[in-house]
Amino acid sequence: MAQKKNAAQKSPVITLKAVAQHLGLTPGTVSTVLNDAPSARVIPQETKDRIHAAAKKLNYRPNFFARTLRNKRTYTIGVICAEIGDTYGSAIISGIEGYLAQKDYFFLTVAHRHNSELLNRYSRLLLERGVEGLISVDTTIHETPDLPTVAIAGHKRVKGVTNIVLDHHRAAFLALNHLKNLSHERIAILRGNPLSSDAKDRFIAICAVAEQLGMRIDPELTVQIDIDDPTPQLGYPFAKQLLARKKPFTALFAYNDISAIGAIRAFQEHGLRVPQDISVMGFDDIAGASFHTPSITTVRQPLTRMGQVAAETLLERIEGKKEYPAEIAIEPELVVRESTGAAKNS
Repeated sequence: MAQKKNAAQKSPVITLKAVAQHLGLTPGTVSTVLNDAPSARVIPQETKDRIHAAAKKLNYRPNFFARTLRNKRTYTIGVICAEIGDTYGSAIISGIEGYLAQKDYFFLTVAHRHNSELLNRYSRLLLERGVEGLISVDTTIHETPDLPTVAIAGHKRVKGVTNIVLDHHRAAFLALNHLKNLSHERIAILRGNPLSSDAKDRFIAICAVAEQLGMRIDPELTVQIDIDDPTPQLGYPFAKQLLARKKPFTALFAYNDISAIGAIRAFQEHGLRVPQDISVMGFDDIAGASFHTPSITTVRQPLTRMGQVAAETLLERIEGKKEYPAEIAIEPELVVRESTGAAKNS
């Protein structure tokens, strides 16, 4: 019984003072290095390496609450999303989480589903819980926030906010030029739900690039998505609407990969083959795009990287960087797969 009791006992907690005694250094020096304080710059690298090695060997774990009280910090940020479980938001959150974990920061996530009352309530709750900054995802910010803020897919210039945006003009060029090179002239468009932060800017870019390339965007071949759904249902009924108009087209440029997958299902039910009869272009390059049948040709947004950049930018501001960029542009990439091919009868 005694052996079982001893085995069940927890290992002794290693304190910062114990690490310092083990190394023959002062607790202040050890704390400065392990907390990566600005004053650590003057400490020799050899000493820093010794401290980190000893902390690892002794299995030292910093006391979060003591650290919080000492520095009057929570080391917590808030992430405000339209959706959490959708493929777009989850990829971005993965990037945010990965970077914050390296910096020993915690984050709280809320999803407002484009409900303004929920958005206001959750924003207040995050502030009440002491977050030190905010990252918004697919959420339009209208007013100057109380905390340092980074907006992913932010398109409004607001004081205090860094917008991380995709170069939509470049994205539209990659997609439309690809379809043009495949001899597509009658191209249908699925416009994004106006509630989505990217919808307006993306469609403006598509129209501008089409004119630049000598292509025509036909209003009768343009359908407005007016539902908020994170599943392929986002595209399915609107592709049906296109077919019901009985106006021929050889390619579809969908708002995103999820709507592209829904559209492909609608086309196949109608007896059409993709890409032999209709080519389909997606947007985002979500994880499932390469595994769908046919695999989706798409414009890649580096979503995980965008989350990492947002977290890095926000922490720089929280840690005292006074200058901050109003906008960080991210470059898109064309990914050609099976869902696009030469226009029929070209």
